[in-house]
Amino acid sequence: MPDLVPHDGITGPNGERVLVRRSARRRRTVAITRRDGDLVVAIPASMSRRQEAQWVRTMVERMARQDRRVSGRSDAELAERARLLSERHFEGRARPSSVTWSSRQRSRWGSCTPLDGTIRISDRLKDMPEDVLDYVLVHELAHLFEDGHTPAFWALVGRFPHAERARGFLDGVSWAEQRGGGDGPGDVGAMGAAGDDATGGERRRLT
Repeated sequence: MPDLVPHDGITGPNGERVLVRRSARRRRTVAITRRDGDLVVAIPASMSRRQEAQWVRTMVERMARQDRRVSGRSDAELAERARLLSERHFEGRARPSSVTWSSRQRSRWGSCTPLDGTIRISDRLKDMPEDVLDYVLVHELAHLFEDGHTPAFWALVGRFPHAERARGFLDGVSWAEQRGGGDGPGDVGAMGAAGDDATGGERRRLT
């Protein structure tokens, strides 16, 4: 993996250190993600220092706007969202004891403990499309009925009309991470010279 180089003169919206990673694989795209308390801006290796400075500032400002947009998603709002999904897809019978955001879900998108009815959702999903978040919630709600990934479990998940599309989105995030083109589910992509959009991902799973 290319070296991470501190970018002086700018900090993240919460005072984070900003690091730059130059990648020969990138041609025209720029992305920013959070990693271990820092902000990492991935740029093409061919970019000049002047372009780097411009893009770093642009991406940090974009991350700040994104933070403001998603900061209102509280645990209470997440639990209410799960309740509505239960009403819509499980006749209200999926009743978790708690549904909370988790900053410790480093290897999975969500998890459910059927024994005590707790559901935890990776806070990286705050940045993702609503259908993707809803799919993860439905996935974990289904585990309240079926512990394993059985055919009966997938039949329950299939009640969510956008399940395949959401799974494809998450698979794409995982593929991008394996390919080395992205930095995590919190990636904020930027258009390059041709206007194409870049996002990436850290491999995660649902349990």
